[in-house]
Amino acid sequence: MTDFKLHTEKTAPAAAQPLIENSKKAFGMLPNLHAVMAEAPTLLEGYQVLHELFQKTSFSKEELTVVWQSINSEHECHYCVPAHSAIAASMKVDAEINDAAVAHQPLADEKLEVLRQTTLAMVRQRGVLKDEQIEKFHAAGYGNQQLLEIVLGLSQKVMSNYTNHLANTPIDEPFKKFAK
Repeated sequence: MTDFKLHTEKTAPAAAQPLIENSKKAFGMLPNLHAVMAEAPTLLEGYQVLHELFQKTSFSKEELTVVWQSINSEHECHYCVPAHSAIAASMKVDAEINDAAVAHQPLADEKLEVLRQTTLAMVRQRGVLKDEQIEKFHAAGYGNQQLLEIVLGLSQKVMSNYTNHLANTPIDEPFKKFAK
């Protein structure tokens, strides 16, 4: 098994050092995921950029949470599920929405439920949706922009979920209370 280092601003490659500072400013700490990603500065930079861009999409904080947690849970990411539960709590997203997305349980809100189903279909079907799935998504009030924004969120989550699988990233202390 390969051991992955949890970098700090002192041990990270020079190209990762400003990225580590960005993480500390954004999160008030250096998340272990970012400390692992610092080994490959371009990965950390790409992740930071995609995270910021995904938050600028047309999705509400509840919708962001549904997309993130549906993917995290489907990928069985031991780190991102509690980390994004903490993020959802900090954004004041109803815990029932977060918990249902994590547990692959139907959401009470029909539009969010269609988003959850579509996100999971995108992951499971590798982006090949059936016409009726797209029609259902559109009927719920979403458009092609949101389909493409799911692709953006999925891209971000592949980067973090797969990194965490490879590195077995330890869960940060602030996220542990959200681990199940």
